[in-house]
Amino acid sequence: MRINHNPLAVVRNLGILAHVDAGKTTVTERILFATGTTYKRGEVHDGTTVTDFDPQERDRGITIFAAAVSCAWDGHRINLIDTPGHVDFADEVERALRVLDGAVAVFDAVAGVEPQSESVWRQADRHGVPRIAFVNKMDRSGADLDAAVASIRERLHPAPLVVQLPIGSEDTFTGVVDLVRLRALRWADGDAVEEAPVPDDLRDEALARRRALEEAVAELHPGALEEFCDTGTLDERTLSSALRDLTRDGDGVVVLCGSAYRNRGVEPLLDAVVAYLPSPLDVLPVRGTHEGEERERPADPAAPPAALVFKVHATPTGRLTYLRIYSGTIEKGDTLWDASARRTERIGRILRVQADRHAPLDRAVAGDIVAVVGLKSARAGSTLCAPDAPLVLEPPGVPEPVVSVAVESRRAGDTDRLASGLARLTEEDPSLVVRTDPETGQTVLSGMGELHLEVAVEKLRRELGLEANVGRPRVSYRETVGRGVSGLVFRHVKQDGGAGQFAHVVLDVEPYEEGGFDFRSAVVGGRVPQEYVRAVEAGCRDALTEGPLGGHPVTGLRVTLTDGATHVKDSSDTAFRTAGRLGLRTALRACAMVLLEPVVEVTVTVPEDAVGGVLGDLAARRGRVTGSVTRAGAAVVTATVPLAELFGYATRLRSRTQGRGTFTTRPTGYAPAPVATPAR
Repeated sequence: MRINHNPLAVVRNLGILAHVDAGKTTVTERILFATGTTYKRGEVHDGTTVTDFDPQERDRGITIFAAAVSCAWDGHRINLIDTPGHVDFADEVERALRVLDGAVAVFDAVAGVEPQSESVWRQADRHGVPRIAFVNKMDRSGADLDAAVASIRERLHPAPLVVQLPIGSEDTFTGVVDLVRLRALRWADGDAVEEAPVPDDLRDEALARRRALEEAVAELHPGALEEFCDTGTLDERTLSSALRDLTRDGDGVVVLCGSAYRNRGVEPLLDAVVAYLPSPLDVLPVRGTHEGEERERPADPAAPPAALVFKVHATPTGRLTYLRIYSGTIEKGDTLWDASARRTERIGRILRVQADRHAPLDRAVAGDIVAVVGLKSARAGSTLCAPDAPLVLEPPGVPEPVVSVAVESRRAGDTDRLASGLARLTEEDPSLVVRTDPETGQTVLSGMGELHLEVAVEKLRRELGLEANVGRPRVSYRETVGRGVSGLVFRHVKQDGGAGQFAHVVLDVEPYEEGGFDFRSAVVGGRVPQEYVRAVEAGCRDALTEGPLGGHPVTGLRVTLTDGATHVKDSSDTAFRTAGRLGLRTALRACAMVLLEPVVEVTVTVPEDAVGGVLGDLAARRGRVTGSVTRAGAAVVTATVPLAELFGYATRLRSRTQGRGTFTTRPTGYAPAPVATPAR
């Protein structure tokens, strides 16, 4: 066996992903306990977890902010990020996934794939992050590993490769059979894992499942197929190697099971992380750009430094900036170049992160995830690199906010403090947007959902001592073209002394089913030079900020420049940009416009005797029921509902179900709204 002496080979950067309440934080806590990082198991319901250290997380019992921890297992360094499961905090997940090499997706053994499980899985797909799956809560009533695996196959469409067979079910779940090594692992009352031969009553089933695993791997892996055809089986070494390759290439997903709450199944999960998920050496070199030229940086401590900022935490004592170092080495006191802000930054201190606790380091190398102190202006998405080897790495995408509230300080003297507090919030969380409404003069805070804004306002109160009045939430509407216009002629002529402005454009506007904005030029004969065509497009984009129905952003349209004319002296980029802006605004007023409102998929879980009332309430909220199933004595109703109708729904649902009902949401896009135009 070849030994890799590169220290990066024993590093694993991974995240824990899942739907809210699937057990992500408990899995993280048990990993810390199993690795000896903590000596007492933290519990979400007791508010004693390491990663959910923020007071709001402990009060609400959910993860809100992505927390990084570091631990060691079997000679490997594991940098772990516990991510939120609630849809309102999907941007935290997005930024974490941008810097991770692998992930553990946690699923509820009763519920299987839930809406937010699907969302975070798709996010990981976009970033190309290899995953292994952990089916948690095997001790619950109704737990079914095979059903959970079937939901993974049907809804997420990977090839699930189940490497364990549970021993016992529900209350009698005591361990697993490792199908790769054909050994039984049991957890005694003292939580120590005991290895033993496969029990006689499970041997036939274990052998059958091992055979099914070998066949599934052979179908996907050429090397394994060759051995399987030659010998009719796969040995342990070949099977493990093939599972590793399939996981890292994204062609298969290894599935394990356990009960994190009862501390069963955590050690095999850690072994799987080490065995199957990639190290920084196993992923492609990071790509960036410099002056329009694409460049690569290897995961090499001797290369020029390149790091991406993925999180900023502004504390009363200073800023903590979280970095993923992709190449090179950074040391305390180094000066780095912020390629995004185009300024230098000095590293004051380097810290190994342990949630809200930190251990000082003298240096950090490629593959590390650390926090640094001393940076003045770096934001999430900024690239820090060597001044003599500049590079800009692709930042994480920032979603558009969908819900807004007006915020004002209760005391007149706190206006400036409120402004600085809101600026600090947006510095930490790029998915929050603060603006001033030009019509009312109000300060408007926009975010990803009602809970997202509640948490932000509560943070102002707890951390800064600011009391604020908050208006009723309002959603972000859009406008689109229902029926377009053709051949709209617009002439922009301005002559007030000196050089004038002249631009003549002819525009066609039509609906664009793919969404967004598409601009085309069909001008022939050079009647509008190419540089002016680009100016017309820029002007059209300027016009999209306010539509004719209510001043909402416009989307879902295609604009074609079909003709135009220029003046030998008075035509310019400015003139044609103005013509594009004013011409498209005129065209939109002539189009049949449609108001769009954000729509979400709601999954409501209620006792069976409360289904009728819940369905009636959803119908009253303009909801369209898309599915209903009974699972472990509870009804799970799926519906599509306008986001505006869900404000206050949590309280209403609790009252209808005597506190036993829960619901989650997942954005699904925009849909036509009722004819009445909502207030801006």
